[in-house]
Amino acid sequence: MNRLLGKTALVTGAARGIGEAIARAFVGEGAFVVLTDIDDALGQAVAEGLGPAAVYRRLDVRDEAQWEEATAAVLAERGGLHVVVNNAGITGFDQGVVPQDPEHASLEEWQRVHRTNLDGVFLGCKHAIRAMRRSGGAGSIINLSSRSGMVGIPGAAAYASSKAAARNHTKTVALYCAEQGLAIRCNSIHPAAILTPMWEPLLGSGPEREARLREFASDCPLRSLGTPQEVAAVAVLLASDGYAYMTGAELNLDGGILAGSVAPPQVADGPGG
Repeated sequence: MNRLLGKTALVTGAARGIGEAIARAFVGEGAFVVLTDIDDALGQAVAEGLGPAAVYRRLDVRDEAQWEEATAAVLAERGGLHVVVNNAGITGFDQGVVPQDPEHASLEEWQRVHRTNLDGVFLGCKHAIRAMRRSGGAGSIINLSSRSGMVGIPGAAAYASSKAAARNHTKTVALYCAEQGLAIRCNSIHPAAILTPMWEPLLGSGPEREARLREFASDCPLRSLGTPQEVAAVAVLLASDGYAYMTGAELNLDGGILAGSVAPPQVADGPGG
């Protein structure tokens, strides 16, 4: 449909999962996409598979110098930056099962999760605004928060806190840009129960896989898990000019969980979920 024709977008955490799906959807809608990640081999492979409308660049979202280099390179090579998707995030269990509850989580683990999930969003928004000013003062910033940013998660305190902070910072950025007279909008997406690669170790590949899928989906009113492509479809809308009046909004993509389900929240929502 070419809803993003002529736009240049930067997507963090784009080597797999939701970030990869967003990058693919953006290219499909006519955008040129800069995929960023810290998994160079996988990120490069995805970018090459997308053809001439995509490139890969290493970007550790916790490192401000790398943000400065990345946005400067995009402006120099593309002449503008119109969409930034702050998708990169970790649950806290990416390096193994360690205590993440409010009583036993270590300060080191708390800070590690926040450095990626919150500091990364802060830096992404900061340098998106600066780059978009130089691109004409218009654009779309999309932050991947989570259902976990709207409810408490006893077993993943840092993850829930970081996603809640990202949700609130989205609104602050939206108001700031409006005060500055910029046509830069900032919105957040709140996925839950999205079937991403992080689920694979839990699901397995044997005959019990389908039963486990049904079990995980049983607490969702729609009785199914969402897909990264469904999250990407929402990101396309937020990136397009047709939604230029939407800013500071939060969009839930959770199969109805937050509509009133009594299901207890779990951390296994997938990256950004």
